[in-house]
Amino acid sequence: MKNVLQKIGYMMSCWLSCPRHEQPSAGQIEDHIATFLKPGDVLLVEGSSRFSVVIKYLTQSSWSHAALYVGSENARHFGAHGGECFIEADVAEGVRLVGLSEFSGCHLRICRPVGLQVSEVEALVQFVGSRLGHRYDLHNIIDLARYFFPLPPVPQRWRKHFLTLGSGDPTRAICSTLIAQAFQSIYYPILPIADDEPASNSDRLLTQRHYSLFTPRDFDLSPYFEIVKPRLIGGFDAHQLHWREPIDSSSL
Repeated sequence: MKNVLQKIGYMMSCWLSCPRHEQPSAGQIEDHIATFLKPGDVLLVEGSSRFSVVIKYLTQSSWSHAALYVGSENARHFGAHGGECFIEADVAEGVRLVGLSEFSGCHLRICRPVGLQVSEVEALVQFVGSRLGHRYDLHNIIDLARYFFPLPPVPQRWRKHFLTLGSGDPTRAICSTLIAQAFQSIYYPILPIADDEPASNSDRLLTQRHYSLFTPRDFDLSPYFEIVKPRLIGGFDAHQLHWREPIDSSSL
């Protein structure tokens, strides 16, 4: 019976992973973007799958997916082939290695943790790497069924908790929770809960939120992650841009 439910769950997850509608393409990913990535960077993705549509609705954000950049060398150590250099948690295929081309045509954002030591980055990468091959418990089809409604009628204050409902392990359903768990393992803050401010800010105690409550947008909102924009690195001068002459509306 469990194997039958597993097969049904896999078919459901594949359907959820299919694009729900066409969206304007962000164009081809610039090849040089890889030269700006560093191990430990979180790549946020604006997806268009049925699953992504629900995630964006529930989180009120354009970011529906997150992947961790581990670098080519670390990826080869994990058995990568070709240009695979990211680790992501996919609802259908589980935790896997993918290349930058996987996100072609999608809007992207690079979120970079600040001030990590080399040993901490290594621990972060090893944490997610040790989860490769883990799969969502697809025989718990109730977990998947809640995503079949394009816009589930959930009150805003309950939307984030809606992502963790069900009998399965939420860390295998939502990509960002795996990454959040990895950062929490090295005690790097994302959106921690701070106690009432004492006399000295250095004495403030922080409490980690449960990793299952994190969504992709939280890495964008976090004050502890730097937003990296490759086009601006190395200097940008708007005066060097070439513009077409505006169309005269009176001639239309």
